[in-house]
Amino acid sequence: MKILLTGGGTGGHITPILAVAHELKKLQPGVTVLYVGERQGKFAHLTDNHPDIDKTYEVFAGKFRRYHRQSWLSRLIDIKTIGLNIRDSLQVLIGIVQAWVLLGRIKPDVVFLKGGYVGVPIGLAAAARHIKIVTHDSDALPGLANRLVSRWASVHATALAANYYPYPSQKVRPVGVLVEHTYKPVNEASQTEYKKQLGLPEDAPLLLITGGSSGAQRINNVVTGFMDELLKAHPALYVIHQVGQGQTDAYKGYLHPRLKIMGFMKPMYIYTGAANLIVTRAGGNAMAEFGTQGKACVVIPNPDLTGGHQLKNATLLEKQGAAKVIYEPDMLDAHKGLLPAIEWLLSDAAARNKLATNLRAITIFDAAPKLAQLLLSGKDHV
Repeated sequence: MKILLTGGGTGGHITPILAVAHELKKLQPGVTVLYVGERQGKFAHLTDNHPDIDKTYEVFAGKFRRYHRQSWLSRLIDIKTIGLNIRDSLQVLIGIVQAWVLLGRIKPDVVFLKGGYVGVPIGLAAAARHIKIVTHDSDALPGLANRLVSRWASVHATALAANYYPYPSQKVRPVGVLVEHTYKPVNEASQTEYKKQLGLPEDAPLLLITGGSSGAQRINNVVTGFMDELLKAHPALYVIHQVGQGQTDAYKGYLHPRLKIMGFMKPMYIYTGAANLIVTRAGGNAMAEFGTQGKACVVIPNPDLTGGHQLKNATLLEKQGAAKVIYEPDMLDAHKGLLPAIEWLLSDAAARNKLATNLRAITIFDAAPKLAQLLLSGKDHV
């Protein structure tokens, strides 16, 4: 049996694919697992020589740029974005042709779309060749790539219940969010071991700040502004700040022995497992990873992403008491901003424990095995 996995654009699309690949090989070692990524994708290194992927391919893909808070008038006069969208539309057309040829050559039994730009050419080519398609959505709002291909999909695996999605309910299979097997519940002993692996003092509190695999410039700007104050106020505190690839100059030369500035963290689970508190965006995959480990999080949803899906994720987290949510306009607020939230949670272990417990309680732990079973079964249910 051949199963083709595709998705890309960010690390948040690729790491769930690796989780599924691992479970496929675990359940059926003889299955052929193929991956198709975006040509010259920024995160292609995540799949290079991966033990659970038999072969990788690339096709052209393109991003359709549109921003949640941007008015229609702004879109009409945004010449740069219009030009980039026209260029990428041509790349998508090339990608569809490449995908058609590729799928005809490798003849997969099923195509799994995680989302991201590359899912469009692969999905449309799979539909044209009448290959079974299974999609997965991690957020409370499905991504554009999956929506474009949705009419031809046999199954829509989702993080949440069917009523959150615009798909026919009979095609929806809520399985949870796909998390790699390396993410496990963290206790005091394993957290200590993770800190040892990072060369940190065992008893030192660790604050981890991440804007995702590409970083988050607005968060970086705020955090760099108060980092010296925070480290002076907490003499035992260590901070690891993932600023994003290509943004390692975010601190403009500021150095501190208890601050580590990183562009990309790998393996991520060790860094998150060592953390006592995490500042993060509100992506569905990241929150599932932190929920699996049982981590207290300060969540800053990106308000610009399509459909405001991170805002919807954050609203759900806030209602369930599973994270401290800070909205971007409030980040610098003296009372309800990011620094006060960090200060509060660093000093209140009970509050951290409550957030961590609530986040773990709403996290589904077996999504990847369920999805793998669905792909292997040839059926539309698990």
